[in-house]
Amino acid sequence: METVCKVVDSNVNSQINYTQAVDILNAGEVVAFPTETVYGLGAVATNDVAVKKIFEAKGRPSDNPLIVHVGTKEEVTNYIEHISEIAKQCMDLFWPGPLTLVMPAKPNVLAQSVTAGLSTVGIRMPDHPVALALLQQLQKPLAAPSANRSGKPSPTEAIHVLDDLGGYIPYILDGGSTGIGLESTVLDVTHEPPVILRPGGITKEMLEAKIGPVIQPTKIEQKLEETPKAPGMKYTHYAPNAPVYLINCHDGEVSEAVQQLQQQGHAVALLAPENFQHSKADFYFSVGAEGSKEEMGASLYHALRACDKTTATVILATTTSTEGVGAAIMNRLEKASGGKWYSL
Repeated sequence: METVCKVVDSNVNSQINYTQAVDILNAGEVVAFPTETVYGLGAVATNDVAVKKIFEAKGRPSDNPLIVHVGTKEEVTNYIEHISEIAKQCMDLFWPGPLTLVMPAKPNVLAQSVTAGLSTVGIRMPDHPVALALLQQLQKPLAAPSANRSGKPSPTEAIHVLDDLGGYIPYILDGGSTGIGLESTVLDVTHEPPVILRPGGITKEMLEAKIGPVIQPTKIEQKLEETPKAPGMKYTHYAPNAPVYLINCHDGEVSEAVQQLQQQGHAVALLAPENFQHSKADFYFSVGAEGSKEEMGASLYHALRACDKTTATVILATTTSTEGVGAAIMNRLEKASGGKWYSL
């Protein structure tokens, strides 16, 4: 299959590209498109045959549910059985934006493959001009996980999508680099108080400031969940080819680890703040200024993917605190590393 990649910007030709994307989606195929978090791989969420093509292209396990994207808040009533007062509050406060709400799905409306057999579904309204233009012209919901091969780092640029899915999908809308760089926060509002199933750009602190208490389960509590209610809960994710090890963001510790690994014959890639640029690692990728979690979130997947273009045999990734967006960053790093820490 040939994969076509078309740029959408203020150019007059962009409308032709949107029209082509809408036609492809209406024909039961998949299209990759940018959101404010990462690039998504979309199929019409009411078409089970189309949705199954997402799983085929990604090599994604079928018990991993998909998030549904909508172009307007008003559409939500078409797919959700009951919208609670807290859900309405969240939609008013944080939509469009990187917040997915897990709510009870209306039976027999969305494709079965979307919900993975659950009675709930995650739904969100993305805050990106390309995503919104596509959804509003299509006037249908799009089931859309990240547009990468399953388990790999999520794509934050169209070229990442092409690297992973070229030949597997027909069409990519290129809207440039995404902003936040981490997938949406997933909040289960079927519980009282609501539960964060996946941390993201909308933090526990931001939610609690507006809607009151919110539960953020520990890693152990999340592992006890047999059937995942949200993407990224059950399987290894975000992993480059070389093994990733977490390490404290401490100059002496990092230097010693790099030296040890090189003595063992490893080529070491280091993901660390910009003050580590003079480290003796074989490859160094900055994740922004030390302490800037927003910069780290925006650059993390790009850095993990960049490691695959090197001959690194081991990747060291420095950690951050779990306050604010740090919870989302550490969630992704723990999954990329499989929870492995480098011990001196």
